[in-house]
Formats: sequence, structure tokens, C-alpha cells
Amino acid sequence: MHGLWFTVIVFLLGLAARSNSLALAAGLLLALKVLRTKSLFPLLEEKGVEVGLIFLMLAVLTPIALNRVGAKEVFATFTSWPGAVAIAGGLIATVLNGMGLTLLEKQPQIIIGLVIGSIIGIVFFKGVPVGPLMAGGIAAFIHFIIKLFQS
Repeated sequence: MHGLWFTVIVFLLGLAARSNSLALAAGLLLALKVLRTKSLFPLLEEKGVEVGLIFLMLAVLTPIALNRVGAKEVFATFTSWPGAVAIAGGLIATVLNGMGLTLLEKQPQIIIGLVIGSIIGIVFFKGVPVGPLMAGGIAAFIHFIIKLFQS
């Protein structure tokens, strides 16, 4: 029962924060809960991140498929400072995302803090929610740094 109320709160916070993706995700979970489709929850838990990443990659790769990004721009990525920085940013982001996924698998309850932090960022700092993996990755990196100084 607590999960239902927490999901309702997340839904309402998503609406208040004007975060369509958060409100939609929580709303869909509420609908699945009300419709008693318990068999979908393990599937979502196991494959949801993977399916979400596939859709994210589709959105990112679409400009290439539509020829909006050509060979010239791709070559410039490897031969310019902004391109090199973009490659480094992508590398760092994927490592952080991997750390975030590991953290979420080991401590799934941490998602509550990540959602609250994301909502605060959206409401008060006009941030853009990019998902729990990046937030988790940053949290995991901060945990790593704190552990370094504690030893």
C-alpha cells in the first residue's frame, strides 16, 4: 500500500514540476496497479531501463538517419576541440551511467532521493530531468569520492 501512495505522490510532484516524463511514468504505474496487471511489473523492472535506452538512442540517432548530420560533421567530431570534448563527455557519461545502474541495482531505495533531487532541480533551478541513471551515476561518484577520503 505504501508503494501506491508514494507513486501517487511522485505523480502529483511530476505534475507540479511540469515534468511530463515523470508524471507519465508514475501515471502508467498507477494505471497498471489499478488494473491489477502484476505480471508486467517484473518485466518493467527487468527490461524497462534497456527499452528506455533503446528509445533514447533512436531519438539521438534519428538526425543521422535523416541525413541532418553528414560525414563532414562526423569527421569534425574527431578533428576539433569541441568534438574531442564531446567524445570525452560521452565517455564520462557512460561510465557514470554504469556506476548509477550498479548503485540502483544494489540499493534500489536510493531512487527516492534521486527523484526528490530531480524534482527540486526542476522546480527551483529550471533543470531538465535526464533520468535516474545519470543522477545515480553522479551519486555513485560522490559516494566513491567520500569513501576515498574516509579511508
